[in-house]
Amino acid sequence: MEWTDDAIVLSARRHGESSLVVQLLTAEHGRHAGLAHGGASRRQMPVYQPGNEVRATWRARLAENLGTLKAELVTGRAGQWIDDPLRLAGIGAACAVAEASLPERAPAPAVYRGLLALLEALEREDWGEAYVAWEIALLGELGFGLDLERCAATGRNDRLAYVSPNSGRAVSLSAGEPYADRLLRLPDFLNGGADAGERSGRGSAGVSWPDIDDGLKLSGHFLERHVFAPHDRPLPPARQRFADKIERAGAS
Repeated sequence: MEWTDDAIVLSARRHGESSLVVQLLTAEHGRHAGLAHGGASRRQMPVYQPGNEVRATWRARLAENLGTLKAELVTGRAGQWIDDPLRLAGIGAACAVAEASLPERAPAPAVYRGLLALLEALEREDWGEAYVAWEIALLGELGFGLDLERCAATGRNDRLAYVSPNSGRAVSLSAGEPYADRLLRLPDFLNGGADAGERSGRGSAGVSWPDIDDGLKLSGHFLERHVFAPHDRPLPPARQRFADKIERAGAS
């Protein structure tokens, strides 16, 4: 059994003295693990950093085996943002969420393309918005899409301001105001009727950290409710650390 594919490194954990068990999100083979012999060496370790884009080759005697992995670095995203703790935390959060939420070896080309676009969006000022849009798009790919197009109460799409934590449907300002303390806030950058890909690609004059914080609370609520809680798991720690950093940035 053998394949070669473009991939994004999600995680790398030591195995023995010099090897790594590496989790990848591949373009055609979904989330896939492999044993990288010598991966913990000084020469190879930089290749297997979360967020890095690689060209990977996986081999195994049987399909169900862990298999061995060799990878060549294409783009070193992790090293690019080593001096930017917030962006680096965003990379770690996205990779952790993808690893924890995607079934193993199930093709997920849309999620791969979305994560690749998010990594590229780190170059822009609206990268925080792109992160939130990626998580919402991930929910859709997993079968838990949110309806942010029109008000659940009125059917119109004007002045959408909230989201029901139960139904995942948007609620207008006037209809939701009496229940605001029980609703999730819909940040402005998610309000406009565009799909998640269009929203994440839209430029902005700057990042509004409180809006990003609201967006993370929105997507995090539904990830926890639909994806992790049914398996008695919390949101990944890296995701929580990223949300905490964004919350502090918004408060400062």
